[in-house]
Amino acid sequence: MRPILFKIAGIPIYSFGLMMGLGFLIANYLLTLELKRKKINPEFANNVTFRALVGGIVGSKILYLLEHWKYFIENPFQMAFSPGGLTFYGGFIFAIYLIWHFCKKNNISFLTIADATAPGLLFAYGFARIGCHLAGDGDYGFPTNLPWGTDYSNGTYPPSYAFKNFPEITSQFVNGIVPDTILCHPTPIYEFLICTFLFLILWFTRKNDLKNGSLFMKYLFVAGFERFLIEFVRINDRFIYGLSEAQLIAISLILIGSVGYFKINKPQKIITV
Repeated sequence: MRPILFKIAGIPIYSFGLMMGLGFLIANYLLTLELKRKKINPEFANNVTFRALVGGIVGSKILYLLEHWKYFIENPFQMAFSPGGLTFYGGFIFAIYLIWHFCKKNNISFLTIADATAPGLLFAYGFARIGCHLAGDGDYGFPTNLPWGTDYSNGTYPPSYAFKNFPEITSQFVNGIVPDTILCHPTPIYEFLICTFLFLILWFTRKNDLKNGSLFMKYLFVAGFERFLIEFVRINDRFIYGLSEAQLIAISLILIGSVGYFKINKPQKIITV
């Protein structure tokens, strides 16, 4: 694991921050290409990407703090300004709001911009997961005996701490302490590979969706489905029926994407006189 990749003039360059930044740059480039294809001012790409970046970071941090409210009250400054501690769906929701507000203010169709953003957003999410993997920040999965099981002992969130709320795992070890060197599912890499594959599907079929919002609804469906599946082997507290908070949100995205797509593409009734 390499939470800090290197230093420039003594300033540490964190792997997660760098990968997330590169992911947004790639997404911005793809968005620019799409806006040009749709004959929309490509300069809007920078405005949309900036709002996605701000919304993503701020929203992710807010949801993380709400999820860990007890610890936030005990040490608010450290929790609020620590480089780690981001929950994706909080950032996703807030970024969507900021982009919607920008579109409304500039009299642009939100669904048109959402369609143009969808493929790049999916790739950026997967690319940022490489940063999670290098940081070892707790986004990895449960212990595994598979050949590609990964040692996250040098990460920012080692297994001995990450698994403390999983008695079904801690009970298998002496004194209930999981060794930091235990091999785990590299779920960030799983997500990177899956999201790259899904990105390619959306990118090369994007011209087939002629109605505004269709591609974005597809994105909601595949992104939700991907996250729902990966959560079964990933470390996250379970809330209800053995499902995590992320899975409950993912189910909502799947439903919104499915209903939205079929509603947008519902055949129009032809009235004859």
